[in-house]
This record gives sequence, structure tokens and C-alpha cells, in this order.
Amino acid sequence: MQGRIGKPFRRVAGWSLWHIPSKTLRGYVLVVYGAAAAVTAATAFLMPVTAVDLTRFGALACCAVVCIELTRRVERQREYLRAATAPYQDTKSVWSFAAVLVLPPSLASAMVVLTYAAAWWRVWPRRQRPVPPYRWAFSGSTVLCGTQAAVAVLALGMHRYPGVPEPSIPSGLADLGVVAAAALLRWLVNAALVMAAILLANPEAGIADLVRSFSEHLAEAGAMGLGLVAATLVVDNPVVLAGVVLALVVMHRVLLLRQYQSQARTDPKTGLATAGRWQELAEQSLARAQDRGSTLGMLMVDLDHFKDINDQRGGHLAGDRVLAAVGEALRAETREQDVCGRYGGDELAVLIPDVGTPENLLAIAERIRRRVRALRVEIPAADDLDAVEITDLTVSIGAAMSPAAGVDDLVRRADAALYRAKSDGRDRTCLSPDPGPGPGRRRSANT
Repeated sequence: MQGRIGKPFRRVAGWSLWHIPSKTLRGYVLVVYGAAAAVTAATAFLMPVTAVDLTRFGALACCAVVCIELTRRVERQREYLRAATAPYQDTKSVWSFAAVLVLPPSLASAMVVLTYAAAWWRVWPRRQRPVPPYRWAFSGSTVLCGTQAAVAVLALGMHRYPGVPEPSIPSGLADLGVVAAAALLRWLVNAALVMAAILLANPEAGIADLVRSFSEHLAEAGAMGLGLVAATLVVDNPVVLAGVVLALVVMHRVLLLRQYQSQARTDPKTGLATAGRWQELAEQSLARAQDRGSTLGMLMVDLDHFKDINDQRGGHLAGDRVLAAVGEALRAETREQDVCGRYGGDELAVLIPDVGTPENLLAIAERIRRRVRALRVEIPAADDLDAVEITDLTVSIGAAMSPAAGVDDLVRRADAALYRAKSDGRDRTCLSPDPGPGPGRRRSANT
């Protein structure tokens, strides 16, 4: 008997929620759970549920489930590609926002629960779910909080609630403004709660990291616009809801394509261009320089003793933090038209159009080198490792100037100069003496 009673408690004790390293974050998640439950219960009995409401709920629910099923592979890949500091873009809000408009609050809340439960069940294979259940439930809770905020705005401002905007121009425009305000408040509440959790989970993340992909939030705005369309259709012509499902499937494809493009162009550890993207931009810059007869400089920047950082000073977490800090140093010391990229491993490349003279190129290299020397990179405690601060970073830099037979030739010359800087003692800059052919020597990423 005791075994039967204790089994549910052991399951609860094993939830990943209790293993969140940060007590503050764990407490915050529980507070949001409680707030979502409280505000949902507070609005649940404000309005009765009629047979018409249940019919409309069924129509929206069927469309939501079909849409989740048709887009589940895309959603799975979108979640894999999403950065840790990027809020999830919820296109399921089409159906939950439509429910907010035309259904009583209890059914609107039920739509949120249904869509999140269906997505959790269908998007991820049972044995390959990378997102812990508490995070999925937290996302649903933030949406529930935003939903109840939208209910309050609609109930106070709409001429007829639940319902869609009035067809007459003055009243309809006023209702449309109320709907827009409700949608904005719903998004603000949800985004604020999620961003607070991200900051608690990633203390090193800044506001810039959270708003870097702000344009992607337009997708959620579009989803709420489609929600208004879906609400109107479920009242007047439910059959046409199939068109909204089709539009959502297409929108998912576009979102995935944008994320693939972003991932292909930006290195996630440094924020610089990937090697492929850097090569593409470098070829364009070299062609322009040759057409205009202007100068082009290149710097090959390599972290000194990077292997020791990975092996002795905090593992790959420390290495990633250092790479990110050095990438930020490169961006701070270069112009917008300069092309910074991660060439490979701990090797970073900078292409500088219209650099003028070799002296200018060396001055830029020296600024980068001094800025890296001044870096202080904090590595938080992890597992059995204590928190540390790395303050003795140095880089070796190889520099080369055009003319060059091509980007590969420019890279080879800068690489040869970098090898000489390493051989001469590291923490220095060497300039390639001439543009002529010669054997470049590749170094290990561990140097």
C-alpha cells in the first residue's frame, strides 16, 4: 500500500522542474504557473457556455489540430534551430486568439491548453523530446496570462463580446482598435514573462540578445491577424477556415527558411559570419576593390593557447565564452563595411575594404590585439568546476594587403604571416611582405 501511495510522489519528485540549477528561476516558474491558474480560474465563470460556443470551439479545435499535424516536422526543426536566448514564435496563437474573440473565457483558456497539449504530443517523438515538460507548460502558462489580459481589454472595450468587430464603419473601427490593443497586451504579457525567464536562465544574456531577432516577432503579429480572420470566419462561414490552415502551413515554411538562412550565415558562438558566408562576402569585396582600383586588407586572428582554455580552464563552456568575447572585440574595432567571420576553430578573419596603407591595416590589427588583452571573461561555475575569470587572453594576427589573385591567395598570405607571428612568440602582428606566391603553412586550432 505504501509503495502504491509513494509512487506518484516519487514521480513528482523526479520532475525536471525540481532540477533547475537556479532556485530563483525555479521559483519564478512556479509563480507563473500559479498566476496562470489563478487568472484562468477568475475568468472561467464570467460567461455561460452555449451550444453555439461549443460548436465554434469544435471548429477551431479541429483546424488547430490539423494545422499542428501538417506543420509538426517544421515546428520540430524550428525548435532545434532556435537560439537559447530567442523567444519562441508561437503561430498556434491563430487559434487561441480567435477563441479569445468569439468564445467565453473558459473556452478561450481551453483552446490554449488544447493547442499546447496537441503540439507537445505530436511535434516531438516520445523518446526524442529535447524540451523539458516544465518549459512547455511554462510557455502555455505565459500565454494563459496574456489571454486573460486580452479578455479584460475585449470585455471592457468591445461593443459585443464575445464577438467580432461591428460591420458598420465607426463602430467597427473602434472595435478593431480594441482588438489590436488586446492583441498587443497579450503579446506584451507573454513576451515579458518569457524574456524574464530567459534572463534568469542565462544571466550573461543581454537585452540585445533578446531583441536581436525582433523582426521575427512580426510572424506572431501576422498570426494574430489571421486569428481575427479565423474568428470572423468561424462566425460567418466556418468552411473557409481551411484557407487559414493553408496560409499557416505556408507561413511555417517561410519561417523555417529564414531560420536556415540565418544559421547558414551567422556563427552561433561568435555572432560573426560563418566561413561560407565570409568567403562569399570576401569575394564580392575583392571584386569591388579590383574594379575601383582600391585597397583591401585582411587580418587572420588566432587565439593563443586556446586548447589550454578548453582543457584546463572550464572546458568547452569557457572556450565558447572566450570565442564570443573575442568576436565582440572584433566587431567593436571594425566598421560596418568590414567583414568579420569565423574562419575555423579559434581562427577569425577580418576583411577591410579601402584600408589605404599597410600602416592603417597594422593599426587596426594592433587595436584588436590590445582590446583582446584587456578582456575579462567570466566563466560561471559548472558541475565540479568553480567560477573563474580569464584575464590573460592574447591573439596573434597575420595581415595581408591586396592586390591578390583571389580570396584564397589573400587568405594564404595572411595565414603565412600569422604563422610567423606564432613562431616569433605569439601576441603580436606580422604583415605579409609581398603578394607573390609562396607556401602558406596551416596551424592547428590548438595553438
